[in-house]
Amino acid sequence: MPFDQRDQPPPRGEPAINLPPMTLGLIVVLLVLHLLRQMLSAETDESLILFFSVIPARYFGDAPADELSLLLAPVTHMFLHADWMHVGINAATLAAFGAPVERFLGASRYVAFYLVTGIAGALLHALIYPTSTDLMLGASGAISGLFGGLLLLMRERGRMNALVPFAILWIVMQVGLGFFGSTPGGDRIAWAGHVGGFIAGLLLVRPFAGWRW
Repeated sequence: MPFDQRDQPPPRGEPAINLPPMTLGLIVVLLVLHLLRQMLSAETDESLILFFSVIPARYFGDAPADELSLLLAPVTHMFLHADWMHVGINAATLAAFGAPVERFLGASRYVAFYLVTGIAGALLHALIYPTSTDLMLGASGAISGLFGGLLLLMRERGRMNALVPFAILWIVMQVGLGFFGSTPGGDRIAWAGHVGGFIAGLLLVRPFAGWRW
């Protein structure tokens, strides 16, 4: 099916939520994991967050770290969120950006692309803030990767001609949010994770697509 037909409303008789399976599955996982965390004690939840979140100083500083945590956190941090607003916004943007990318890449390549761009976001964040002990968690880096990949797909199909100016504007906005914005809880936004994922998405969507264009 041509890419430009995939954004059309589903034909009559199809389900209202017409998301491809992996995008829908990721959204369900994000929501269910956050729901399950509400059943934990505050102490247990804090321990879980500390273990599975990215903390740059564990990699490049002198903060103590468990070897298993160091190995898992670049992936597991994408599945944890600070609050319901955080996970809700990410679920909505995942649906918007992920569905067309999955339909183009296919399920297995899409999941790999999602994870790799999320890891790239965590890596750039850790490189820019190597001694930070702040937690990095959430799917925003991976979703930014989907956004970058989607923009390139749209550009290659004549749907958006101003890719470079738009990308630069988006990056500038993310940096501005990082320095001047904050989450509802008062924490700084991990702008570098967003930018790292976005750049990785722009660079990697063609290889993941098998250089089909």
